[in-house]
Amino acid sequence: MAAAGDTEYYLVKWKGWPDSTNTWEPLQNLKCPLLLQQFSNDKHNYLSQVKKGKAITLKENHRALKPAVAAYIVKKAEQRIALQRWQDELNRRKTHKGMIFVENTVDLEGPPSDLYYINEYKPAPGISLVNEATFGCSCTDCFFEKCCPAEAGVLLAYNKNQQIKIPPGTPIYECNSRCQCGPDCPNRIVQKGTQYSLCIFRTSNGCGWGVKTLVKIKRMSFVMEYVGEVITSEEAERHGQLYDNKGITYLFDLDYDEFTVDAARYGNVSHFVNHSCDPNLQVFNVFIDNLDTRLPRIALFSTRTINAGEELTFDYQMKGSGGRARTVCKCGAVTCRGYLN
Repeated sequence: MAAAGDTEYYLVKWKGWPDSTNTWEPLQNLKCPLLLQQFSNDKHNYLSQVKKGKAITLKENHRALKPAVAAYIVKKAEQRIALQRWQDELNRRKTHKGMIFVENTVDLEGPPSDLYYINEYKPAPGISLVNEATFGCSCTDCFFEKCCPAEAGVLLAYNKNQQIKIPPGTPIYECNSRCQCGPDCPNRIVQKGTQYSLCIFRTSNGCGWGVKTLVKIKRMSFVMEYVGEVITSEEAERHGQLYDNKGITYLFDLDYDEFTVDAARYGNVSHFVNHSCDPNLQVFNVFIDNLDTRLPRIALFSTRTINAGEELTFDYQMKGSGGRARTVCKCGAVTCRGYLN
């Protein structure tokens, strides 16, 4: 933007045309109110952030857009394009009903370049996942009959409202591909995937990316699975030392300390869910087609009603390890333990 006399001119990049065809246009020639509002917001955000010697406000008479402001606005536009492409890619790759949105109103950070979106476990070389059940139920009504949970010696996990009714630490056994019940079976919840529209957003408290819900979630409801690459615990120890040095963690230990889920390079929306010492999500182990007790699926259920716009969190419950760097917790909860490990 530049000023000539009393007229403001905007440098316009015409979509689909090379930069050599850019033109300076007066405001009355521009028929793009949303883009102009976005331009104004970006300018305001930048100027309000920059304080060098004196507070810079929009009341100052900028005869021409300063290079630093112009550069910021260009970078912000490039970021929006990159985040929109990433959002489109995530929604192409996902297999669940809920939509995924991406938002960054905090900084110029773009999409992560080293994350591959997956919908289920990815076994590391040498690890075998048997995702085929050997038997299933023949119930006509799984809610009332002796179903898969009873065969495993536990109670049916859900009530009629599809809310979990068993205490934390109790495994969930859902009906599987060999069961004769249909897709509407009340014992098929986790396998249907995330039903809620979620947003990966840039946090303002230094925690990087986070995840918030865009809709209200009832208490004790299934929200998402935690997926990643399944590695051995020995390999996880090596990965953990590297992550500790960077102040990050994506490791989730499975039962029996034999396998670990590493969501650093392969993961889904849960890759971006932050830790809290007072979380609104609770972890449950789930068995569906794979009944190997060493390799449960990890499901996250709401512990209370979660309102639209609220960040989703769970307790990482990281184990301390001698010689490993401690990771400072930034959750801000009243009950914060100070460290993640």
